[in-house]
Amino acid sequence: MASIDYYLGTISPWCYLAGDRLERIAAAHGATITYKPLDLLQLFDRTGGVRPADRHPSRMEYRGQELARWAEHLGLPLNLKPAHWPVNMAPSSYAIIAAQQTGGGDLGALVQAFMRAVWAEERDISDDAVIREILGANGFDPGLADKGLFVGAEIYGRNLEDAANAGVFGAPFYIIRETDQRFWGQDRLDFLDRALAAA
Repeated sequence: MASIDYYLGTISPWCYLAGDRLERIAAAHGATITYKPLDLLQLFDRTGGVRPADRHPSRMEYRGQELARWAEHLGLPLNLKPAHWPVNMAPSSYAIIAAQQTGGGDLGALVQAFMRAVWAEERDISDDAVIREILGANGFDPGLADKGLFVGAEIYGRNLEDAANAGVFGAPFYIIRETDQRFWGQDRLDFLDRALAAA
């Protein structure tokens, strides 16, 4: 059985546009997914990337066009200038980490719900009430918003170190653990699917 490490940033529009395709691909091949939310901005700093706020305007204009094209292609609603972006990724990431450790709900749907909240619903995913509501709506104890803070913070930091050591430099980033096959971007999910089929 293949194992996929999924490195993500909960405010990444590209992670949002991935939708549930990773989960469907994994289910089709009997693969497991380990969700590894991290501080995407620090990852850029560590690996030679440039934070969006510091990118040249031409790059940001192109980014906006590409996001709009992909959203239309995938049939996903997308606000290119969400009310709560950028926002602190840590609280939502801690909630995902706690939910993954505890179980009981739909983890893939939880991850997607946080990103949909940013890019389609104009919600603040650093707000405790929003985090609790999203946890509950996806089958998890809303109290995980408080219970998993210490462990969440520790693993959140470790995920950044793991990412840098594994060759990750952006998100979404997928690694098939057994073969070290790496895939950067939601537009590489078809290649991930093919790699799993060939394994």
